[in-house]
Amino acid sequence: MRFLSHWFILECALPPQSVTIEWLTQNSRKKPASNKSMTTSYPALALAFLLVASLASAQTVDPALRPPKGAQVALVVFEDLQCPDCRRAAPLVAEAGRTYKIPVVRHDFPLPMHNWSFDAAIIARYFDTVSKQLGNDFRDYIFQHQPEITPPTLRGFAEKFATDHKVDLPFVVDPQGKLAAAINEDKNAGQRVGINHTPTIYVVSNKTQGKPFVEVVDRTQLFQLIDAMKNE
Repeated sequence: MRFLSHWFILECALPPQSVTIEWLTQNSRKKPASNKSMTTSYPALALAFLLVASLASAQTVDPALRPPKGAQVALVVFEDLQCPDCRRAAPLVAEAGRTYKIPVVRHDFPLPMHNWSFDAAIIARYFDTVSKQLGNDFRDYIFQHQPEITPPTLRGFAEKFATDHKVDLPFVVDPQGKLAAAINEDKNAGQRVGINHTPTIYVVSNKTQGKPFVEVVDRTQLFQLIDAMKNE
């Protein structure tokens, strides 16, 4: 089940290497002094162009599509806690992370048509401040009870989770708006990489050549995609 969000127009600064590429392109148009110089300079110019283009490509991978420091491969998920398909995908993603012993990076991407997902993400962020594991446990807990939750009952589910884990849940969870700002940073990252549905799942790597990430379009292929990324 996929939900469409708004379309966004992104303005991206060119990498520093674009200046070099432009210089090479302009100079490649200059008429060489002789056929001999053409023979010797054009292959070198082409090689330099390819090297610079390759470096520029490696540096333009969005940080959101890179694994955590020290990991070669990871799973990156943009999810909405009120999204039924996110609920269905979460156990498979968790199983893949355990099977391959790779990190699972979960980004909050609450969609505007859902009436309690943003508030749930704020509470999850609060539990993140206690421990990241507790925050992820809360997200899984919300997925388990998703069909039962409504805007008026969300707080009750959160309080029960807090009590069961011996954690105090303040009456005002995000008084300064810092947790909401962190969620919006996740949404901005998703918009940068072109997220238009939840869940969106990526297998990402720290490679600097080739394609360092791939979107998991068919979840039945998740394990095969991880194998392919690890073996490249």
